[in-house]
Amino acid sequence: MLVDGPDALVRALPGGAQASAALLPQVAALLAEAGLALRDLDAIGYGRGPGAFTGLRTACAIAQGLAVGADRPMLALDTLAALAACARRRLGAAATPTVWSALDARMGEIYAARWIAMPDGGWQADGAVALWSPAALAEAITARPAPIVGNALLAQAEVLPPLAAALGLATDAQAVPDGLALAELARAAWAAGATLDPALALPLYVRDKVAQTTAEREAAARAARGEAA
Repeated sequence: MLVDGPDALVRALPGGAQASAALLPQVAALLAEAGLALRDLDAIGYGRGPGAFTGLRTACAIAQGLAVGADRPMLALDTLAALAACARRRLGAAATPTVWSALDARMGEIYAARWIAMPDGGWQADGAVALWSPAALAEAITARPAPIVGNALLAQAEVLPPLAAALGLATDAQAVPDGLALAELARAAWAAGATLDPALALPLYVRDKVAQTTAEREAAARAARGEAA
């Protein structure tokens, strides 16, 4: 996306193996559409995570390369904050002064954090962005209720939607950390002076393990079937 004052130009690409190859041509096309060169930009933002490891590395590396090439600072934007911003746009500001952003982290876990909407259009995490078990997240949401948004509602359909219904919480399983949401965060970050030296840009992985071993997958499958180890 390209942010210019209150306006934003956005291009969305499908993920997958070809995404990185298509990204730079799309950046060039977006700049051409706006009539700008890379050096005309004030800063380069990127979604730092959490999320899929490959996607985070790709986003960070490409944004870093663009920023170094243009001699511009970077803006590190939280994926879960972008998810909250998207949900706010969809559900309305009155319904979302605080939000639980919850993304499927695979392996039966959830990336989640509780977010508070700020007057400048940004979001402040109310606690650390963390990797949760469904039970632990349910306990945290019960203690500090707020609307639940993100695809973890689908991945943990037996836990999160019933919990939201019991607590009377709004939900939005279709909210995503999209370009418009990232544009809102970038605008707020730039106004706050929250820039980053490209040499210091890193993804926010949260999890340090990419996949389960075969034994772990088999144990999880047995547990899901209620079988003894």
